[in-house]
Amino acid sequence: MSEHRRKPPQPQGGGRAAARRGQAGSSSGRRAAPRGATGSPSDSYGSGLSGSEGEDRPYGGRAEARRAAQRGGGSRRRAAEPGGGGRRAAPGGPNGPGRGRGRAAPPAGKRFIDYPRAGKYGAARWVPSWRLVTGTFLAFMGGLVAAAGIGYAMVGIPKPQDTAMAQNNVFYWSNGKQMASTGGQTNRQLVSNAEIPTEMKDAVVSAENASFYDDKGIDPAGIARAVLNMARGGETQGGSTITQQFVKNTYLSQEQTLSRKFKELFISIKVNQKLSKDDILAGYLNTAYYGRNSYGIQAAAQAYFGVDAEKLSTEQCAFLAAVLKGPNFYNPDGGVGANATEKANTKRAKERWSWILDRMVEVKRMTPAERAKVGDFPTLKKQSSNLSGQSGYLIDIAKEYVAKKAGLSPEDLEQGGYRIYTTFDKQKVNELAAAVEKTEKSFLDPKKREKDKYVQFGGASVDPKTGAIVALYGGAGYNKGHYSNNANTLGVPVGSTWKPIVLAASMKYGTYKTNGKALSPLTKYNGNDLLEIKDQNGDPIMGDNGKPFRQKNEGITAWGEVTLKKAMEQSINSPFAQLGIDVGLSRTQEMAKDLGISEAFFDKANLRNVSFSLGTSTPSAIRMADAYGAFANDGKHIEPYSVTKVIHKGKQLDGFEEPEEQDAMEPNVANNVTDVLENVVQNGTGKKVADIGFPVAGKTGTTDENKSAWFVGYTRELSTAVTLFRTDPDKGKLLSMNGTGGVPSIHGGDIPAQVWKDYMVEAMKGVTPEAFPKAEPIGEIINDTPTPSAIPTPTETVEESPSPTPTPSESLTSPSPTPTETCDEFDWQCNNVNGGQNGGSDGGTTSSPTPTETETDNSGGNANGNGGLFGGPSG
Repeated sequence: MSEHRRKPPQPQGGGRAAARRGQAGSSSGRRAAPRGATGSPSDSYGSGLSGSEGEDRPYGGRAEARRAAQRGGGSRRRAAEPGGGGRRAAPGGPNGPGRGRGRAAPPAGKRFIDYPRAGKYGAARWVPSWRLVTGTFLAFMGGLVAAAGIGYAMVGIPKPQDTAMAQNNVFYWSNGKQMASTGGQTNRQLVSNAEIPTEMKDAVVSAENASFYDDKGIDPAGIARAVLNMARGGETQGGSTITQQFVKNTYLSQEQTLSRKFKELFISIKVNQKLSKDDILAGYLNTAYYGRNSYGIQAAAQAYFGVDAEKLSTEQCAFLAAVLKGPNFYNPDGGVGANATEKANTKRAKERWSWILDRMVEVKRMTPAERAKVGDFPTLKKQSSNLSGQSGYLIDIAKEYVAKKAGLSPEDLEQGGYRIYTTFDKQKVNELAAAVEKTEKSFLDPKKREKDKYVQFGGASVDPKTGAIVALYGGAGYNKGHYSNNANTLGVPVGSTWKPIVLAASMKYGTYKTNGKALSPLTKYNGNDLLEIKDQNGDPIMGDNGKPFRQKNEGITAWGEVTLKKAMEQSINSPFAQLGIDVGLSRTQEMAKDLGISEAFFDKANLRNVSFSLGTSTPSAIRMADAYGAFANDGKHIEPYSVTKVIHKGKQLDGFEEPEEQDAMEPNVANNVTDVLENVVQNGTGKKVADIGFPVAGKTGTTDENKSAWFVGYTRELSTAVTLFRTDPDKGKLLSMNGTGGVPSIHGGDIPAQVWKDYMVEAMKGVTPEAFPKAEPIGEIINDTPTPSAIPTPTETVEESPSPTPTPSESLTSPSPTPTETCDEFDWQCNNVNGGQNGGSDGGTTSSPTPTETETDNSGGNANGNGGLFGGPSG
């Protein structure tokens, strides 16, 4: 074997030096041929080959060097020969083109996007280069610019006179015939920029968009602030400029979608470039909604002040600018919802009116001297309406129901385009109105008697088997200046018409004496006047003066022990005051809720007092008619409703199916209540309707100081409630009806019962009346009531009654039946109901004490927790 074969291979140097050495040692003086140039199979990697052939064969290209490095496990150092442990050989061998120690050659070709990055290992492969980041950002921005350009090019400038006309809403009777058409383009007149006062423009710009004359149609900072505030959970804010609002009103729908918002932005930029700021502002003021069914500044000026727009004063301009914030909450007439009463809206409007004037000074659109000369809050003219008779009230009820079921705002509805089919029976509505007007003409004479002024009627009629509201009477009519819906108002205590609910609770839940078993209406209770009311421990309930509380009846008849059926017949207070305690006031409240009367309608002032059982709560005529409907419908309650179908843009909206019935009580409980109320009509305080000619059950109700009177009655086919009350037009408080109609006092069995009878006679024509189901005996009969004490003399009455019937100056203020202090019946946000007046029955009641914390009922617990004498906290 030759000597050079026995020598171990020497480490090969790398880089250019090695190449030079290799060239110097070549016997021929020629550069080695590239790998593969000779076509020999031996052209390959392998510095360990023997003989001169091995020495003459260099490495291949850079790609092969890189693959060799990868096969070697990616080590930074590799052996010169297979199996060697020495230093890494230079790519290319002694004659190869190596370019440095340990460096892998780059790939032969480059990708358009080098990601993951070639030539990098581990995490470094996934870190983008600055070139890639920069390129991606520029591409994204270029895409945005391109999209914006396309969007800008595609939109056109709207024409207000073509696109800003809202449609009408059309309402239909239950028979499908048109009732009324309201909203939309019924009240709009466009005016030129020159016809709009400078003060109006300045007020609106100051209040809504102070940078209007300088911005580019959009306000990025305002949008960012609105988004940031909403992200933080703050109050929802708008980031829209006046230009954007103009575009939305005149060109786009009111839907809240991302695509609509982008369209709004593009159009706003274009409009800002094509139109003058004055034209944009005039367009906005001509298309905005101001309330009172007025669209545009001209219609609003006429609706609120009876003048043309160009005649508006500074005070009036500031008011209309305030209303633009949201007519539902800033129109002093009141709006829809618990927080949109006449009183609350007036307060908000005045505050914003004052703020706008100060803001005009702040943004230098009015001088302090000019601000000092501004007069008081302007006087509004009385609202006029083309809706006569009951149509305004019917439409309001329907609109509230649609808004609740479809999730629409009042402003959405005012845009129009809705076809609304109601449950209202035109003939029955007219019959109820005729019954009221007949009695009103024969009974009242405001020109002769002061006490006949300000007397108001309200009524509602419901189908017990479906819950459909078929008729109502809300007042004289919008066209006569009466805007409060008396059929749907709160604030009028229902008096003794509440007693059947207490009786139903005693049959459903029993009393502490029956251990939860039903109580028979033949159970006897003490019916004497000034009866001492006791808690469930048998201890007297103490009055505010520390003496036992005594319940007042009408008159001083010594009734002694009477059945609950007899007590209902004669509307005696004391048995039901004691019965309410024995059952537990919480049970009565649950019964009322099952009948559709939520705690929002309960008298909060007397929620835990004896008087609660005597009708101090204030549900509306609609709710009372519906509650009694469950007695007529075998104990099944159905939520009242007023709309059967709504069509918008050719499609029927969801959510207007008939409500499902709920079991409020067992059928025999309802039948026994009906039996008791039939007796009221035949032998008791409801005798006025006894000769009506078909089976009727009902109850009368009269409240303290004769401030309200009710009759609620039903057949199997129709349940109707009628109320009568008197209000102070300035303060909105209930007034006594003593002396009204020339009689000492008004009772539910008088005027309300007469209206009820006149209406029901007509409404039941053509109907075959169904007999009430027979009432089967129910519950335990309790006869062991205490022997009544001697009837106190008048002197003893004053001495023993801890809280006699309050004088007008002492009594609790009764909530107003007007929107000033109440919220609407069908309002899903209703949460500010005031308590009813203190007391309430056919005979009136004295105020009752709040029980002590030790008093308990059959549910256990005490007055501070769940249970307690009055059933614990409401809720």
